[in-house]
Amino acid sequence: MTARAYCDCHVNIWNDEHVLPLYTQQLSRVRAGAMAPKADADTLHAEMAKVDKAIIFSLRYGDSIGIESDDETTAAAVAKYPDKFVGFAYVDPRRADYMDLLVHAIEDLNLKGVKFGPIYNGVALSDPRLVPVYEYLQKRNIPLTMHMGTTFARQAPVDMGRALHVEPIALKYPDLTMVLAHMGHPWYDDAIVVARKQPNVFLEISALCYRPWQYYNILISAQEYKITDKIYFGTDFPFARVDESVDGLLTINDQLDGTKLPRVSEETMQRILWSNPFKDWWRGENPLAG
Repeated sequence: MTARAYCDCHVNIWNDEHVLPLYTQQLSRVRAGAMAPKADADTLHAEMAKVDKAIIFSLRYGDSIGIESDDETTAAAVAKYPDKFVGFAYVDPRRADYMDLLVHAIEDLNLKGVKFGPIYNGVALSDPRLVPVYEYLQKRNIPLTMHMGTTFARQAPVDMGRALHVEPIALKYPDLTMVLAHMGHPWYDDAIVVARKQPNVFLEISALCYRPWQYYNILISAQEYKITDKIYFGTDFPFARVDESVDGLLTINDQLDGTKLPRVSEETMQRILWSNPFKDWWRGENPLAG
């Protein structure tokens, strides 16, 4: 690793009181290897020491993975560490007050984007409750990061993690930046072909480093479809840490020793590692200003 600093576009934040028993019951199915035990603001700040800026957001996944945090937690972390964190709101369309909470998060708490997990909340992207969300975000130039891909949570409807459902929304709201987290794994080609076609759809690599064979195939596919310029670096902390995410990217070809398989290019790895969402996800505006 060099002395340069990079951006982490996917960092989860929660305090101990936001963790429900359901979370610990499912941990054994999350990943191979250990994950970080805490995700409070101070822990995040220490873990992000080598990161220039980190996009952080709370989760409202209480009934699916057992984490139920809030936007105030995100905003408090940004206020405490403004040089490190940029906050995104979370929207759960099942709540009667979801639009009030969203407006409050953007206009009062000054959060700069929105996170949504359709698979975790059981709300499809085509659900009419999301129409005012899309309209509000597009009007105000607010990007939307979405969990795309499968999950370990039993109560999460798996089809809602498929990136093919993104395309109709991207076409209807062409000025809404949509970021597909986790490259849509394991249906990564769905995510890649949608991002290739739609100018307002981007991808990111968080939580892929601990599945190296799948990760390798994802990056090769992205190279072959010529969309590596639309992929951003992220960790999904605490599910993956910074160093292992960087190393997982830069050593992706090590597993190919002795084979004639195609390599992930150095250009691809460096382009992703030094990607900058703050240059691309907002239309002509710097979210760090004001």
